[in-house]
Amino acid sequence: MERDIVDYALEYARSKDVEYAEVRAQSRKLEQLMLKNGILEAFLSSVDSGFCVRILAEGGIGFASTNKWTKDEAKAIVDIACRFAKAAKRKDKIKFVEEKAVETTWEVEQKKKIEDVDSETKIKQFLGIDKALTSQAVNLPARALQCAINLTEKYFVNTEGSCISSFVPKIDAFSFITVVEQGKSEQAYAQFGYCGGWEAFDKWRMSEKLIHDANVLKKVITEAKAVKPGTMDLVCGSEVTGIAAHESCGHPMEADRILGREMSQAGRSFIYEGSPFWVGTKIGSDVVTIVDDPTIEHSYGYYKYDDEGIKARRRYLYKNGTINEFLHNRETAAKLGTRSNASSRSVNYDREAIVRMANTFVLSGEMTQEELIEDVKNGVYMVSFTEWNIDDKRFNQRYVGREAYIIENGELKNPVARPVIETTTLKFWSAVDAVSKNVKFDAATCGKGDPMQGIPVYTGGPSIRLRGVHVK
Repeated sequence: MERDIVDYALEYARSKDVEYAEVRAQSRKLEQLMLKNGILEAFLSSVDSGFCVRILAEGGIGFASTNKWTKDEAKAIVDIACRFAKAAKRKDKIKFVEEKAVETTWEVEQKKKIEDVDSETKIKQFLGIDKALTSQAVNLPARALQCAINLTEKYFVNTEGSCISSFVPKIDAFSFITVVEQGKSEQAYAQFGYCGGWEAFDKWRMSEKLIHDANVLKKVITEAKAVKPGTMDLVCGSEVTGIAAHESCGHPMEADRILGREMSQAGRSFIYEGSPFWVGTKIGSDVVTIVDDPTIEHSYGYYKYDDEGIKARRRYLYKNGTINEFLHNRETAAKLGTRSNASSRSVNYDREAIVRMANTFVLSGEMTQEELIEDVKNGVYMVSFTEWNIDDKRFNQRYVGREAYIIENGELKNPVARPVIETTTLKFWSAVDAVSKNVKFDAATCGKGDPMQGIPVYTGGPSIRLRGVHVK
């Protein structure tokens, strides 16, 4: 990364007739490995670096990027961004809310530096996971394991005086397993993510998790029974709580969706100007508080400053069952008369930073897991999901359980085969009457934008109990 080129691009942008300019550079070292049924199919290594320029001028916004590190290219990219901004001719002029300049450097600590771990060690780690899987009394004819390591350096400057440098090592892993028993098959997917070093594998306990999933799938095939459809209580494990929080709280609280920008790309929100839902509207019970928090150290969605140079903080989206605040970048904050809450993220230098989630989850309550269940006379405990679906407004939704059990008189009974709930955001969160103490996170990759940007996030939370839900 050539910082002198970045600084030159900013100074050249200052000389143009612009209201605001920023230059964001990124260098990423990527390493990937893929195993299929215990055989190494690919081991890839690459380096990609470049920078982008974003300019506000005459009420429009322009964006351009390049991977060529020359002063002539920097001038050309600034000129292109200026031309795009001035060509917009918008009636509703784009503005950025005012923010203080920041000068800082930050990075994520590694206890075991990824750079010090050789490729053979990484491959052996995953071969060991595959061997542990196949040593179980479960028929696993298809197994896929992947790992991606990103070492990302960023440098951000703008015409307001901000200058931010960062280094983030990030590691993630994926698994996809197929279990076949009695002529039937079931599948499970799992993702693991961590900001930091190779110590991630000690924390994940990946083999233990995948062995558990394999045995669950075997039980679903050989022991699970269909639930008798009807209205009953539902206890959701952290995985189900997490996907519901992400999809029916996080996404509809993205201010660009609320303002309509995402409508033709990834949908809109049930919250919009003139709708019955806005800040201060009741959307759930008093025990429901959902936050989005980038500041959880070593989390998959961790960052100290977003890609507009704003310091990260915890955002309270639903607070005690009430819509509390939206996820904002500087543009949406200006339109809605508030401040940015550092929700602007980009996956790479060649993608515009847009409003994104980080780590979205339900805050913990006061009950134990056992207390949630013991007060249920007739219900289902949905530990994890195998399928989810939600409409473009993030209001009507469906969740299908993978690991699930019948609850009778406060006790867990037989496994349930694919219990289904179909509900709305309002009904789901309003039905919650109790929340457990323990919070657990799952890594995920959240897709949004055009071109698509898959951004690292956490989902999760505690277990929650819903009263009077229709399960089929």
